[in-house]
Amino acid sequence: MVEGRSRRKGKKSTSKNAMGVGKRKTAVARAVVREGSGNFRVNSVPIDLLKPDNMREMAIEPVQLIGEKTNSIDIEVNIKGGGISARADAIRISIANGLAEYFGDEVREIYLETDRGLLVSDTRTKEPKHPLGRGARKRRQKSYR
Repeated sequence: MVEGRSRRKGKKSTSKNAMGVGKRKTAVARAVVREGSGNFRVNSVPIDLLKPDNMREMAIEPVQLIGEKTNSIDIEVNIKGGGISARADAIRISIANGLAEYFGDEVREIYLETDRGLLVSDTRTKEPKHPLGRGARKRRQKSYR
């Protein structure tokens, strides 16, 4: 848990902050969870405006799992890179990590029982292209005649 600091040197604020990071393919999301009034924003846009709809549903799954606890917090997510599906997964993982850090072991246990993928980033990425071919595995045909 990260205690908030005010701009004045040496002064600590009483607000409680937590950060979560999620990665999927080339998408990287950072979520900041802090005390508030239930606002969820992705790249400074309310999460209700997130398109497509299945991406939004995937992204708010960690919030729905813990229910009423999220009415008193704000979540701000910044995301870069990736496509639609990778972005949705990265947002989902970052929010889950931030909430688990903010609320502690009780929420972490709920996420682990439901889906371990909420807390652990998927490390699979695209294999890079190799020489003498059109992709990572595809090669030119040989004719032998």
